[in-house]
Amino acid sequence: MRYAETGYNLEIDLSRGNIERVETDPRLTELHLGGLGTNAKILWDRVPPEIEPFSPDNLLIFSTGLLCGTPAPGANRTIVSSFSPQTQLMAYSMMGGFFAPELKYAGYDKVIIRGRSPKLVYLWINNDKVEIRDASHLQGKGALETAELIRQELKEPKAQVAAIGLAGEHKVYFASIEHMMRSASRLGLGAVMGDKGLKAIAVRGTKDINVARPEEFIGLCNEILKYIEWRREKPIKGVPPILATLGSPQEMAVKDENWHTTSFSWGNARQRRPDFWKPEIEKRWEEVQDKSVERLISCYNCPMRCGGIIRHPELDRYMMKCYSKLTYIMAAMADDLAFGFKIVGRAQEYGVDGFTTPQVMAFAVELYEAGILTDQDMPGFPSNNEERFFYLLEKIVRREGIGDVLANGVYWAARQIGKGAEAYDHNTTKRHEQMVIKLGMLNPLYYLMYGTGEKLNITQIEGQIPQAPLPEDVREEFVRDWIQVPRANEKEFKEFILKWEPRGEYAFPFYPPIDVICKLVEWQETMHYIDDVTGVCAGLSSFPIKPPYHINNYPHIISAATGLDIDEAELWKIAKRNRNLVRVNNIRRGLKRKDERPPEDHWKKRFPEYEAKLQDEYYKFKGWNSEGVPTKETLNQLGLDYVGEDLERRGIL
Repeated sequence: MRYAETGYNLEIDLSRGNIERVETDPRLTELHLGGLGTNAKILWDRVPPEIEPFSPDNLLIFSTGLLCGTPAPGANRTIVSSFSPQTQLMAYSMMGGFFAPELKYAGYDKVIIRGRSPKLVYLWINNDKVEIRDASHLQGKGALETAELIRQELKEPKAQVAAIGLAGEHKVYFASIEHMMRSASRLGLGAVMGDKGLKAIAVRGTKDINVARPEEFIGLCNEILKYIEWRREKPIKGVPPILATLGSPQEMAVKDENWHTTSFSWGNARQRRPDFWKPEIEKRWEEVQDKSVERLISCYNCPMRCGGIIRHPELDRYMMKCYSKLTYIMAAMADDLAFGFKIVGRAQEYGVDGFTTPQVMAFAVELYEAGILTDQDMPGFPSNNEERFFYLLEKIVRREGIGDVLANGVYWAARQIGKGAEAYDHNTTKRHEQMVIKLGMLNPLYYLMYGTGEKLNITQIEGQIPQAPLPEDVREEFVRDWIQVPRANEKEFKEFILKWEPRGEYAFPFYPPIDVICKLVEWQETMHYIDDVTGVCAGLSSFPIKPPYHINNYPHIISAATGLDIDEAELWKIAKRNRNLVRVNNIRRGLKRKDERPPEDHWKKRFPEYEAKLQDEYYKFKGWNSEGVPTKETLNQLGLDYVGEDLERRGIL
């Protein structure tokens, strides 16, 4: 008997209309656990680097995490993987909600889609009955509207649906996949889905999931719930409100946006506004949020309520979470929160990424203001930035006029437009728009996370430690009960918190030493890689400070669920194996050291020699050569001998 997982994948060939239920190899679970790990293995084995993202031979994988469908709190993430049209590299994006547990209950760990349908279709998975159904009547429909129409058509209100909107159909490079008011947003997976002619996947399942040691597993789950309740009552002192408790950043509950609106720069290269957050703005925003947020909601089997059901007079109800509340407002240099709520709702229905889209719009506005784009490029372009953003949204999702260029993202659009537009590509790394944080002094930890992270999304790399030095009067209290810190690094990590001081503009050398920086980066990254195989929400593990899931207790939870004998060292090794496997997927597709730099204006003060040393030392620490390629020794130690042989044949190693 297989525990925690079903032991079966669903293989769909849309070109031939073929459907197969395929038993999986349990040895892959031992090596990679599931989710992102096994996705990376499948993509390595089955999609050669010569295959383009918009090719029938590219795969689109919807994967459950290993713990999805079990009683593990917050284990509900769907890990969607493919190759990105925007970066040409491996793309993986997580979405919460109910899709992954439902897929498990239908009897499948993954849906692996290949080929391209000659007409628009959707997939209906109802336990053992699987159909490819005509979706021509859904063409042009919004993502959330599509889900509701499919449920009505199937007469199955409990079906969980993942769908694309107009942007996915038109292969916008940053199109998202929307599910029940959650989304897999980053890196254009909705465009890959649209290229395959797949409008949606609907799933309904009623089967059981078995765990190996139920009594022990339930006991561990109850401990997690107790800790969550304890943290509700005891938020962390000395950090911003969104980081003081658990869950994804509590943007729908928190109304104090002083930290975000005055410390961060948003948009493409828009400057921060330190005087923005005034009493009148705060009062107005609080009134708009109270009026707009109907109620707070959770994902499957999660005690946190990180999302908000939004009601807007001009839109159907939709869900918002995390930073999309702010991204459009700040990118447009607007001060009206109601504008943010309105445009996010429309953008979700069209199915576009809430980070990239507003940056592309700000980029277009900058080019217009600089005279690089003109009224001829954008006829009827409004004078007001809020109206401009709605104008650009409509053009982009339909690929109309200048929207056909902007739909490829800032990097590609800048090079297609030319005439100096490349200079306005301020905020991309590896051809992907980054989180829009522009601060004064170089941060060595974030330099490495931005530059070397395979996900290309800082919010899925960072976490576990405060984002700035704690006030002196709370540091001792913070480290006293810091049980989440890895045992092997406990002393030096606690010392880092106790000694970490705000740096002046010219402070140098940096603190802590580079070897500790490397360890801190790897710890944060490793926790995300564990979440991405288990399907546990980062809001309960890798992103918040002092979470209930951490490196010291994860081995017990995974072992009790699966029956595998995994200790802390073995779990760390599995995470490292998966991390390197994702990386070599990208190395094989052309990733170079020169690509691994944060945007040039991320920090006002930069130190090129120190940055090069940081990168050199981090590569050594990870067991990579000077070009960032994992060495044969590293690959062999991780059981990835076949990877080293492939890289040798290609002349990469």
